[in-house]
Amino acid sequence: MDHVSEPTASYGGPWTQEKLDILKAYLDAYTTALKNQSFSLVYIDAFAGTGHVELASQDDPDVVTFIRGSVTIAAEINNRPFDQLIFVEKDQDRCNELTDLKNSYPDRDIQIENSDANNFLRELHWDWERWRGVLFLDPFATQVEWSTIETVAGFNALDIWILFPVFAISRMLPKSRRPEDVVEGWAARLSKVFGDESWRDLYSESPQGELFGDVGHERAPGVDGLLQIYKGKLVELFGERFMQQSLILRNSKNAPLFDFLFCVGNAKGIVPAKRIAEHILKGL
Repeated sequence: MDHVSEPTASYGGPWTQEKLDILKAYLDAYTTALKNQSFSLVYIDAFAGTGHVELASQDDPDVVTFIRGSVTIAAEINNRPFDQLIFVEKDQDRCNELTDLKNSYPDRDIQIENSDANNFLRELHWDWERWRGVLFLDPFATQVEWSTIETVAGFNALDIWILFPVFAISRMLPKSRRPEDVVEGWAARLSKVFGDESWRDLYSESPQGELFGDVGHERAPGVDGLLQIYKGKLVELFGERFMQQSLILRNSKNAPLFDFLFCVGNAKGIVPAKRIAEHILKGL
């Protein structure tokens, strides 16, 4: 089977507000910290959506409320507004809604890109000596490719918040715990997310028991194995710019959906950026 429907996480739960609160707090602190610097500031939302998020009531699923999405939050940063905001969205209908949102903020330099996020970021050529900014990677499932992460890391300019799709990836892994049983299409997708076949290490024998039990092909409980492999790759790529502390975002049934990860754009900003991010996560 080459063509399969990718497992996805349900949207609109309490965790949605949690991630948006984190993003807003960081954008407020980030722009304030760089207020007197000479850099021009850019915010890039790679999976922009529409500008609002639908939240179903926990008591009555038929009752829906709307909250501000990430692009609206970024557009409303006032103390030190971003010099440019780039909203990338592949779906044309959502881009149309983003255009309406753009018109609501005539004093903001908003650029809307109807494009695949990976292609856009890999082809982004700016004067990164002059610009600094924040990139928000909030995919619906496993759309973020490792080659994109590598490209952005090389900019040495963008702080990155990444939602790693724990739920979607864990659903791709076979219950048989045999790597050869992974559906071919999903195996190819996992290799794009991890940049190689390191995800297959989930099935490796581990006599030391670091990731698995003492039985060959035994997978670590929960999502620990998945995260350890991905975080290990981020450490190799970003070094000290990767922040080990992260936050698991869970649905109303306490099942893990995403791990919220943070990487610093430029090495000179490691200390203040990590201090801000850690303070925000600890405050939750």
